[in-house]
Amino acid sequence: MRNGFGARSKSLTGAAIALSLLLGAAGPAMAQATPAQTAKVAIDPARLAGLGEFVDGVMAQQIATREIAGAVVTVVSKGKVLFSRGYGFADIDRKIPVDGEKTLFRPGSVSKLFTWTALMQQVEQGKVKLDDPIDKYLDFTIPTNGMKRPILVRHLLDHSLGFEDLGGITADSVSDLIPLDTFLKNPKNIPTRVREPGVETSYSNYGSALAGYIVQRVSGENFADYIDKHIFGPLGMKSATFREPLTGDRAANMATGYKLVDGKLVAKPYELYSNIMPAGSVSATGPDLARFMLAHLGDGRLGNVQILKPETMRLMRTSLTRNAPALQPMAHGYMVVREQGPRLIGHGGNTADFHSYMVLAPEADFGFFVSTTGGQGSYGGRTELMNAMIGRVFPVAPAPRWTGTAAPTVGSYRTNRRTYSETPNPAYDIKVSAQGEHGLVTDMGGTKTYWEQIGPEIYEQVTGARAGGPFERLQFYGPADDRKLSFSSQPHVLFRLVKP
Repeated sequence: MRNGFGARSKSLTGAAIALSLLLGAAGPAMAQATPAQTAKVAIDPARLAGLGEFVDGVMAQQIATREIAGAVVTVVSKGKVLFSRGYGFADIDRKIPVDGEKTLFRPGSVSKLFTWTALMQQVEQGKVKLDDPIDKYLDFTIPTNGMKRPILVRHLLDHSLGFEDLGGITADSVSDLIPLDTFLKNPKNIPTRVREPGVETSYSNYGSALAGYIVQRVSGENFADYIDKHIFGPLGMKSATFREPLTGDRAANMATGYKLVDGKLVAKPYELYSNIMPAGSVSATGPDLARFMLAHLGDGRLGNVQILKPETMRLMRTSLTRNAPALQPMAHGYMVVREQGPRLIGHGGNTADFHSYMVLAPEADFGFFVSTTGGQGSYGGRTELMNAMIGRVFPVAPAPRWTGTAAPTVGSYRTNRRTYSETPNPAYDIKVSAQGEHGLVTDMGGTKTYWEQIGPEIYEQVTGARAGGPFERLQFYGPADDRKLSFSSQPHVLFRLVKP
């Protein structure tokens, strides 16, 4: 499964599971925290010193071992850009290197953060209310499929709408691109509602596109025009665009997507996602993303520009829905990467060709964006790079091991992010087996990961002990007749025990 935008992966490797914490009562926790000002956290200067060289070393390894063709890494701290560095090639055949200042990458579902920002601008203006049913803002009807509760606007932000997954979001050619409203209104594209809203998170590209469509309707501006006028333009994000295909300098500076064929990286055509534009069709440079990060870290302000009020920015960081009681929740559009020490929020994004992640530490006034392109291995490379950077700047220690008595619920677990009308393929399920009294093994497609117990129903991944972590966790929860499994890096989905 891919974390965010793009096609669903046919396999879940250990690295993919570990993308890319306190025990409580079982069941989904609905938290609407007060948007209070958070305490500041100081970063050890020694950990920032040499960060660029540290990333250089990681990227050298990734290019050698992870099928990475090209990458960009952009870091901001205390209101400034520390660096934006390019690695590898933007075009292998023409031997054009990635330029950390000029080369465009596809951030995939990181694009949703622009959509959530635009939606919250409408909330600030009183044009949208988070507790209103989305039907109030749409000009078409989403069938209820027997569900009793209305889908609220806030359910868009935490992916708790209750939709099944939606495929077919790409276009094969420019001639196949259609307007956003035409795509969303087509009955063939409307996902079936499979559970009541607000119950559990299950990632929805369609729901994110609905949020952008609501912005378009209440503002009276085409979505791409709106983002240009109210976010990209004011923040000076000169290369960023939701529009497809690219033209002019943007097209000339766009990194090429690749696939691995017989051991060789082969160029692919530019991907087309704007049928479902607000969910992830952005192309942008590292410096573009730096300006957006600085605005969010600056409580909505960059220089003389204020795109959102400070209290709105703080609200966006607060938690909404939590699948697993002891693991990270979804915030108002953000995925919570870590809850404390400091709190880290962000969003991942995967197209077929590009793999990206943005991480922000508002308490420490620090953030970074990474994006890679290359073979399938570049997906895991993106995640390893992200984790290496977190572990260097905000290190943690492994949790103490637990020696109480509580066995895991072994068996096969299936994701709740799927098309329920299709016959599931058991090969994609996660198989869980016990190993000794306090260990377990997860197996996905033959890739096995070992975990050790740190609480009654919570486990921590055993890794090669990279100093500083982060350390992935999983938790079992739910009643006996509805057992579930979640991973700390995936607050946007859960896995349900498959009944015999």
